[in-house]
Amino acid sequence: MSLRTPRKVRKLQVALHAKAKESHNFRFYSLYDKIYREDILEFAYRRCKANGGAPGVDGQDFNDIESYGRERWLCELAKELREGTYNPQVVRRVWIPKPNGKKRPLGIPTIRDRVVQMAAVIILEPIFEADLQPEQYAYRRGRNAHDAIRKVHGLLNSGHREVVDADLSGYFDSIPHADLMKSIARRVSDGKMLHLVKTWLQMPVEETDDEGNTERTTRAKDEKQGTPQGAPISPLLANVYMRRFIVAWKLFGHGKRLDAHIVNYADDFVICCKGTAEKAEASMRQIMEKLKLTVNEQKTSICYLPEETVDFLGYTIGRCYSPKSGRCYIGTKPSRKRIARVFDSIRELTDPAGITASEQEVVQKLNRLLSGWSNYFCVGPVSNAYRAVDAHVRKRLRHWLRRKYKVRTEAALRWPDQYLENRLGLICLGKRRRSHP
Repeated sequence: MSLRTPRKVRKLQVALHAKAKESHNFRFYSLYDKIYREDILEFAYRRCKANGGAPGVDGQDFNDIESYGRERWLCELAKELREGTYNPQVVRRVWIPKPNGKKRPLGIPTIRDRVVQMAAVIILEPIFEADLQPEQYAYRRGRNAHDAIRKVHGLLNSGHREVVDADLSGYFDSIPHADLMKSIARRVSDGKMLHLVKTWLQMPVEETDDEGNTERTTRAKDEKQGTPQGAPISPLLANVYMRRFIVAWKLFGHGKRLDAHIVNYADDFVICCKGTAEKAEASMRQIMEKLKLTVNEQKTSICYLPEETVDFLGYTIGRCYSPKSGRCYIGTKPSRKRIARVFDSIRELTDPAGITASEQEVVQKLNRLLSGWSNYFCVGPVSNAYRAVDAHVRKRLRHWLRRKYKVRTEAALRWPDQYLENRLGLICLGKRRRSHP
């Protein structure tokens, strides 16, 4: 299934972006009718299907829709939107374990709601992309986390070696609805579109405990804050609101006055400074207070490089040494937490409880894990991390093979590296290409 943007949809996006870029005060007044256009709904459906995901509270998955008839299903959804009878359903909440032992809430809307939200994103994204700041790197075409890492690396090498490592407490869950809607309305005057976004912000949440009891809450509507984290529209809304912080930083003149530069990715950001980190942190706190966002006191700190290091987006940035010359330099490498996390994932995939699986199945799962991990952690001197992961995955795989075949011989002799790589097809990270900032 091709995910190339249809020509007519792309033409509309280009026109919307060009108009937004041309006139920074222009408000778009006719957008809602674009959402239920046949080509846009079809493209939104294909994007949601490509993203996958579990069913919502209605239990409907993509196979159910295909069996029912995708065109028929989309036509019925378009009719609801056109006649104004569409109402979002309840969001199913699940809890995702975090490395620190805590859990992160994730909302799973129904596929029906995901498709409509994705259609709205297709329309709204090119408009707000024109307003997003250069400091913002998340969820944007042509930008990614590697670009943010490289930007921080460049600032450090230019002498901005005092870093405010900031963290916000529950950013997605604490964005105030009224202020967020003002940011949306600054560009959108279409009342139906604004109403649609507001209903998504206020969707009830349904949660099932371990005993099967279901509880439904309306916290977002009652407290008038929070975005539907896990929904297709959530990243766009998060970027739009974070833009307020960056714009305020510039309007108050903090960037030029303090020679302090923000690098932002979703709810993570750092401020790189030259001897003004304490003032920059104080200014940041004042703005966040006005934006009704809470700074996490335990995770927010000032790091002085190269004596210290800073962790950002899974990378540790700080003093490194050249293995050839011994020269000291500021570099980036995978953080210890992320290496420990991939170790845990390898351990789960090679658990002796899964010895009924075939060798090929286990190796395929390990290769998917290693490929994804190394595709992200490919910036800077990664050789040491790659060697550590390679050694761990081989040790765990040999341990799994010994349990499966119930042998006591030396595993490294019976299953040497050449056998694991050439016969079983296990990836060797040390042989993969690396890029450097």
